[in-house]
Amino acid sequence: MSNNYKDTLNLPKTKFSMKAGLAQKEPLWLQKCDKENLYHKLQEATKSRPKFILHDGPPYANGSIHIGHAVNKILKDIVVKSKLMSGYCAPYVPGWDCHGLPIEIQVEKKVGKVGQKVDAKTFRQKCREYADRQVDIQKKEFKRLGVIGEWDNPYLTKDFKYEADMIRALAKIVANGHIEKGVKPVNWCFDCGSALAEAEIEYQDKVSPAIDVAYVAVAAEKIYASFGVKNQQHKIAVPIWTTTPWTLPASQAIALHAELEYSLIKGHKDYMLVIATELVGDVCGKYGFEPNTLAVVTGAKLEGLKLQHPFYERIVPIIMGEHVTTEAGTGAVHTAPGHGVEDFNVGKQYGLKIDNPVAGNGVYLPTTGIFAGQHVWKANKNIVELLEQNNVLLYFEKIQHSYPHCWRHKTPTAFRTTPQWFISMDKKSLRNNALEEIRNVKWVPDWGESRIFSMIENRPEWCISRQRTWGVPITLFTHKETGELHPNTLNIMENVAKMVENGGIDTWFDADGSSLIDDANDYDKTTDVLDVWFDSGVTHFAVLKARDYLTEPADLYLEGSDQHRGWFHSSLLTGVAINGHAPYKQVLTHGFVVDKDGKKMSKSMGNVIAPKQIVDTMGADILRLWVASADYRNEITISDEIMKRVADGYRRIRNTARFLLGNLNEFDASTQLLEVNDCILLDQWAIRRAGQLQAEIIADFEGYQFHQIYQKLSSFCSQDMGAFYLDILKDRLYTAGKNSRVRRSAQTAMYHILQAMIRWMAPIMTYTADEIWQLTGNEKSILFEQWYIIPALKDNNDWSDANWNLLREMRNASSKLLEQMRIKGDIGSSLDA
Repeated sequence: MSNNYKDTLNLPKTKFSMKAGLAQKEPLWLQKCDKENLYHKLQEATKSRPKFILHDGPPYANGSIHIGHAVNKILKDIVVKSKLMSGYCAPYVPGWDCHGLPIEIQVEKKVGKVGQKVDAKTFRQKCREYADRQVDIQKKEFKRLGVIGEWDNPYLTKDFKYEADMIRALAKIVANGHIEKGVKPVNWCFDCGSALAEAEIEYQDKVSPAIDVAYVAVAAEKIYASFGVKNQQHKIAVPIWTTTPWTLPASQAIALHAELEYSLIKGHKDYMLVIATELVGDVCGKYGFEPNTLAVVTGAKLEGLKLQHPFYERIVPIIMGEHVTTEAGTGAVHTAPGHGVEDFNVGKQYGLKIDNPVAGNGVYLPTTGIFAGQHVWKANKNIVELLEQNNVLLYFEKIQHSYPHCWRHKTPTAFRTTPQWFISMDKKSLRNNALEEIRNVKWVPDWGESRIFSMIENRPEWCISRQRTWGVPITLFTHKETGELHPNTLNIMENVAKMVENGGIDTWFDADGSSLIDDANDYDKTTDVLDVWFDSGVTHFAVLKARDYLTEPADLYLEGSDQHRGWFHSSLLTGVAINGHAPYKQVLTHGFVVDKDGKKMSKSMGNVIAPKQIVDTMGADILRLWVASADYRNEITISDEIMKRVADGYRRIRNTARFLLGNLNEFDASTQLLEVNDCILLDQWAIRRAGQLQAEIIADFEGYQFHQIYQKLSSFCSQDMGAFYLDILKDRLYTAGKNSRVRRSAQTAMYHILQAMIRWMAPIMTYTADEIWQLTGNEKSILFEQWYIIPALKDNNDWSDANWNLLREMRNASSKLLEQMRIKGDIGSSLDA
């Protein structure tokens, strides 16, 4: 009769399967969380704790989420859940950016342009409906990632209350003296038909015509006289170099630098040329002649002399400009105050005409004469041909250079001088105050501080007005003659805010001025809308201050590194303009996601990996673990091979938990747990090791070093546990008496390790941690718990960490020898040794 020895062993038993089946199980967990109202119960349970506010930067409500969105939301969720574990109340209110051009473009495809096929009010309603649909799509996708938050009450910049609070935020900025209206050059997108903010500009390479144009002297004798040269009959010209021929119709002057030396050069077949002395060799070499310098003077000696416009009858003066350099060109700069910031500033100084001959769609106005009705980009060629006909084209070539483009349309932008509303950077010391506040914020990584400091230090005024339909109105009245704001502006704005809170932004657009102010005949009602960066930039006012369970400033803003010029930037300026301080205490930035070759994700390149693709096949916990495993301070690489390695790492962690669960199957901690100092030394080592690791993991969560947590947890499971402790434990667990002290000692250690480990996992692998937690006999989510308190052990000087490390080295060495013997056939297994 054979004995069934298997029945005599204490074999592990658990319902926690080796095969995770995350893609199938996770949706069920989500349904349970929704049904049990998990997020709100967590808020209720933790409301007496100190607050930690991670404030969500709003993604744009347009299309399904991409992998960058997933990285961002998962990182935020890891922070929020780790703060719960650390004893904080950590409310998380997700939000969406809902106004602006991308939605307008999508709606135009369906209903047509405003004023052609649809009226503005209907168009805005269609935009609102479109935004609602996009929010619903993205909300489901974010929730599927395991992100907990106030999904039933997010903030949407299109909500009436939010729109009203934007108007109130603007009123605060008006009251503090930071708003001004002016005719200034602004970046303009002809495709948008609107001004652009600095954050909406991206630089791309562009091929442009680079031309040298002769501005011929009206009275050559006066220029000869300025150089002290007599008895010369040749025409004199001042050559300029430009890569924007289309701006020449607006040219009003030629700028030289007062302190630079300029040479009068002989040798060109048509003209004597006035060129910056430092550039004579390069310029004349380009023109193909050997220069002969007749005289040299400083630029200041030529101020006020007159030149002929190259194709209009316009006389243009020589003026002085600090912006003129010898880095490129000829040392002379054609000045079009309607098309450039420096041109505008020096034009104001000299009282030049601020001429903007280009309409908002990029077409020359009728006043432009021969180029009227032509689009500026197409007119470049025609202008060059006219210059050649007039014998003033000195040189032509095409160059590739970095040029500003609209971030939406990817098309070149242009400077246009138009009436706009600005937040002044210097009028009330906003720039200096913002720079001071940057020093009071903790930036992670720390290079973020110098980056945003440089941006604020050098940025122009913030143009906050847009000439669009779908946006929050700038609710201001200006006097028709003086241009001054209405004396009752602040009260008017609050009354309008109340209207908008009840009926939305249409209440402003629909209202006749006389229904809002008594003296409407004397005032113009503004029709511009606010820049969408203002929308998101005032979330600290419209969300953090508006909801009594949140606090301002926020403890943390966490976004991609592009937001130094975006949301971090606009939030800082509005925060300082409204409240006098930054709206955040810490700012954390992460890099962009790239493929295995370091290239950005792009549909055209076919290298896009969508979050849904990973979640539907591998599960959200694998995606979350990948996010945690990456050093987000740099670019984050994703590929099928990387995801496979992450899945392998997940299996190691899961199998460790499975072993612990299986061998604690019948263990009752309430009656069978030993005092840790009564445990066997090896088990004491395991408990101590878990305590050491927990201290490191908590510190890494506090320092947002999530990749370190992944590495340490993976190493703990594979090396400390799998290859050492648990491997040694098997004989004792399986063969010792079920209730023996040696077995209970091992189970005591495993119990403490499992309790701690579930919590280490919870912020990152929430689904898996909750599955394990339920199998330990708990009905509520692990997120209601805090870090496990691992019992303290007495110091054992005879068995220090160094002793244990030596023992492990010896064991590893003997294992290698046994493996070599097994390969040679000297033994069948290590048990034969």
